[in-house]
Amino acid sequence: MKRTTGQDRSKTAKWRAATRAVRGGTWRSEQGETSEALFLTSGYAYDDAGTAAARFTGEQDGMTYSRLQNPTVQMLEERIALMEGAEACRTQASGMAAMTTALLCQLSAGDHMVSARAAFGSCRWIVDNLLPRFGIDVTIVDARDNAAWEAAIQPNTKVFFFETPANPTMDIADLSFICGLARAHGITSVVDNAFCTPVLQRPLEWGADVVAYSATKLMDGQGRVIAGAVAGSEEFITEVLLPFQRNTGPICAPFNAWVVLKGLETLELRARRQSANALKVGQFVEGRVPQILHPWLDSHPQQKLAKDQMDDCGPIFSFVLDGGREQAHAVLDALELIDISNNIGDSRSLMCHPASTTHHNMGPEGREAMGVPEGMLRINVGLEDPDDLIEDLDQALDKSGL
Repeated sequence: MKRTTGQDRSKTAKWRAATRAVRGGTWRSEQGETSEALFLTSGYAYDDAGTAAARFTGEQDGMTYSRLQNPTVQMLEERIALMEGAEACRTQASGMAAMTTALLCQLSAGDHMVSARAAFGSCRWIVDNLLPRFGIDVTIVDARDNAAWEAAIQPNTKVFFFETPANPTMDIADLSFICGLARAHGITSVVDNAFCTPVLQRPLEWGADVVAYSATKLMDGQGRVIAGAVAGSEEFITEVLLPFQRNTGPICAPFNAWVVLKGLETLELRARRQSANALKVGQFVEGRVPQILHPWLDSHPQQKLAKDQMDDCGPIFSFVLDGGREQAHAVLDALELIDISNNIGDSRSLMCHPASTTHHNMGPEGREAMGVPEGMLRINVGLEDPDDLIEDLDQALDKSGL
């Protein structure tokens, strides 16, 4: 089934990154609107029965049903593909729908996958519980250990799956090595790039095959909607991912797509400013806590690799307190400006206790193996004045005995 094509790729390919983020994928109707139109429709009418038949066989371009195509959604997909440097992109209903689709569309019973130990809690649930239920074997490795990836390869290994920086440990995976190793063995590498987005890190440039996103995070950036995206080659998106998505239905809603389109226009401005704020806040926190996990600080053991792969540090980092869950909760409860929330990428500063929220379902042993102790706190630094954030953290740390 053919997709309706939008902008001329020969023209948009010449645009620089900032232009692609504002104008990429924009279609205009006969009304000549400057802002992308919002198409709230589930179906489409045809001039005649022959047109309907031709669209369903793929002989004619055009929309058939919003579970398959929608103009607003497709504009978002084209823009993300342009920003990512990918041939194609498909959006999903959520970040977890994107991760699930990117994996299940290419794995079958009897296959083997290698996955990084540090990941978002729901991603680990898929890896640890869902895939084995369907006869897919998974080996967990420390993503920082290049030798572990190579040692984990089996004759039936089909996928490498990891995120960098990792949530919430801030582990940095060597994109060039891992993705190069995968390609050398005919393995598809799937990278969760939600912490960075293409304005701060572009895994495809380092050899990744597939990049998956929670567009809910920095891409929207203001805590408004849920959305996800998967980008890769035209062959992968059309021949491998689309049949799964078309028939299982994890589709991004047009309104959500429109909101994310608006978010992409300011993504680089927000990501850069939030990165600068996160560095300043991190430098303060480093002097107050026993351990900080921030990829731009000298204390991070993988600082050089992070700076090689990433254009900036992003808004997120973690730190660890000696007083365990009790002290971590005390810090959260003492906050006056920063919100207690498990979201990230928001323009507002948010902080959470991973062990009791995003990673609670892994259990104590699972969290320990991943490197998520009871005293860990994860912060998303927003667009507020960083000095106000520092003052809030300072008084909260004081009240908790630090």
